[in-house]
Amino acid sequence: MHCPFCQQPDTKVVDTRISDDGHSIRRRRECLKCHRRFTTVESTMLLVTKRSGNMEPFDRNKVISGVRKACQGRPINEDDLKTLGQRVEEDLRSRGLAEVRSEDVGRAILAPLKELDEVAYLRFASVYQDFNGLEDFQRAIDELREEKAQASAKD
Repeated sequence: MHCPFCQQPDTKVVDTRISDDGHSIRRRRECLKCHRRFTTVESTMLLVTKRSGNMEPFDRNKVISGVRKACQGRPINEDDLKTLGQRVEEDLRSRGLAEVRSEDVGRAILAPLKELDEVAYLRFASVYQDFNGLEDFQRAIDELREEKAQASAKD
């Protein structure tokens, strides 16, 4: 790491801390030549491969924006959307991969969205899973009902 003040390539790490989100490391460094201190933030980059083959960095706000459309008119607040976005990112990062497909992002959204709001889940799933007709909606509704019945039977 080069010193931003004198460009000396030799610096030493004085302090290291993991950020609040757990996905980056903050390091306090000192230049061995001019003895000035500066901070660096190191993070891993999660890349998303699109269907077109293009790659772009994962963007939690893009996930939230896409889910927000499915939640339009539903009683869901912004904090719930942020939590969902965080859960999706944590799920993807926990896989230990540097690169995920956009389809994986969509699948990672479905489970927490189903817990948050069933109507928003159906809206999102209808686009993501490319529903073609009423049969696709009915199948998804039947699956939701069966999951609910199984959950009730356990309680």
